[in-house]
Amino acid sequence: MRVSRIFAAGAACIVAVAMAQSVPAPLPSAAGTPVQIPAAPVPTGASAWLVMDYANGQVLASQNADLRVEPASITKVMTSYVVAAEIKAGKIKPSDQVLISENAWRGGGGGTDGSTSFLPLGSTVALEDLERGMVIQSGNDAAIALAEHVAGSEQAFVELMNSYAKKIGMANSHFMNPHGLPDPNHYSTARDLALLGRAMVRDFPEAYAYNKIKEYTVNGIRQHNRNGLLWKDASVDGIKTGHTSAAGYCLLASAKRGEQRLISVVLGIQSDSQKQGFDLRENGNLALLNWGFRFFETRTLYTPDKTIAAPRLWKGADDTVALSVAAPFEITVPRGKFDALKANIDVPKYIVAPLKAGQPVGTLKISMDGKVVAQAPLVAKAAAEEAGFFGRLWDGFLMWWDKL
Repeated sequence: MRVSRIFAAGAACIVAVAMAQSVPAPLPSAAGTPVQIPAAPVPTGASAWLVMDYANGQVLASQNADLRVEPASITKVMTSYVVAAEIKAGKIKPSDQVLISENAWRGGGGGTDGSTSFLPLGSTVALEDLERGMVIQSGNDAAIALAEHVAGSEQAFVELMNSYAKKIGMANSHFMNPHGLPDPNHYSTARDLALLGRAMVRDFPEAYAYNKIKEYTVNGIRQHNRNGLLWKDASVDGIKTGHTSAAGYCLLASAKRGEQRLISVVLGIQSDSQKQGFDLRENGNLALLNWGFRFFETRTLYTPDKTIAAPRLWKGADDTVALSVAAPFEITVPRGKFDALKANIDVPKYIVAPLKAGQPVGTLKISMDGKVVAQAPLVAKAAAEEAGFFGRLWDGFLMWWDKL
């Protein structure tokens, strides 16, 4: 048997075994009649695309989200993530002087077809300046030099990239280099790249802020950020463009309007005209972002400080155990449909002490129109100690009797 609680139209009730209690309901919706949501605008010529809510990772719309594609220079977001993580771990410092090796100069310098920061062979550059050059100018030489400094070699750095990608949840990605030039085993997906963008914003906001810088000068050479959306929409603050002949024109973008942030990905646009390729990837992302902001809203339903349920605790020093979410529980819904949400709580019939603080006990499920749209674990708000010998003995007898 399971304990179940339903919230609807501002009322709260609980169906339980000899138990009823008041529980916080979701925040009220903004006034207004629900609108009919049109289909998401499909980016012209894209092989894959996706728009995601940043707060909870909820995908609002997508096409071929898990199709394996070449990420091109969007790869450098993964490189930025690794560099930021290694700085946080104390293994490297922003002030480190990084040598521009022959490998970095030849593999990503001005003599190559790819984007470059034009770094002189044998020179040294402060790590933080190199990272800006990679992020803003998309310098392949900067990416290689950073990789060599962080891990000793590109190959060792690639191992770090794939390790961090797994931690982020990028289940369908594999990296072979820090810059994104073509390789048969270098691939990702629209979903994974959106997860990467979300992780970069969440985990390293200071490093992420480089993405909104519109121009940068290194070695007396001024270059502009390749993300044209920075000039088209003030709410856009990232993230990264990409292009190779095989990958086509690609863009991972993010914008924040008010308290809501969205992430969009448009991949694989093929065009003979560079200007048209730039325009298609930018306009495709902007259309997805505008659609998402117009028709969806993100709300915090529950926070860890609020008790959601207090079911019976067996063999415990206390009669009940307070349950809450472990982290703020946020959900994205069509605007005007917030009041249509219903919450259902599933917990075991017998919750037995002892419990550790934060120990998962059950599941909170949010549904709309009969379909579960989000869920989160319910955890013990505080440690629950065992009762004394006779208390445990008595509850054990009651549990045995109830099972007959």
